[in-house]
Amino acid sequence: MRFRLTPTDASFFDMLAAQARFLVDGADLLEQMVGADFDERVDLAAQLREIEHNADAAAHAIIKRLNSTFVTPFDRDDIYDLSSALDDCMDYMEEAADLIVLYRINRLPKKTGKQISILRRAANETAEAMPRLRSLDGLSDYWVEINRLENQADRAYRALLADLFESETDAILVMKLKELIEALEHAADAFEKVANTVETIALKES
Repeated sequence: MRFRLTPTDASFFDMLAAQARFLVDGADLLEQMVGADFDERVDLAAQLREIEHNADAAAHAIIKRLNSTFVTPFDRDDIYDLSSALDDCMDYMEEAADLIVLYRINRLPKKTGKQISILRRAANETAEAMPRLRSLDGLSDYWVEINRLENQADRAYRALLADLFESETDAILVMKLKELIEALEHAADAFEKVANTVETIALKES
């Protein structure tokens, strides 16, 4: 690890960890929506939207701190990229929840639950990894696991698309479901971007 002659603002570690914890809450709510009825989904989506607002505030606080801090614990561009990628994870999950309600999708394809389950595991892995940025210990297991989960998400996405085009005859419903599962796929990609940024930081600081 590089030595610094001037003190750094270690609050970034806590702020990034706090931002990542919102992802766990968001993914849990999204998973609850799978088996809920429409009225319950409206309430769950509203709760997720509130969490997304809080996560946005956490991301803005990090940017504000970056703009007012002279020496950061690691490259300020990497801190910005990491916070931005965490924000993208939440945005795509919130988008998926919003689409379920706005499009009044009553019956979600069974494999959508698998996509969301993968996102929940990725959220938990990410939240557990963020506090380890302080020491950079044990992070390689994290980005390897996120890469594995993202590969699972890709396979689930392709299988779901194939099933959708083969079994669904309502063209409008196909369009709605395709937009939903694409939002979930984008969320999985965003989690991988978080892991890739963490790997970049670890390599730079080693």
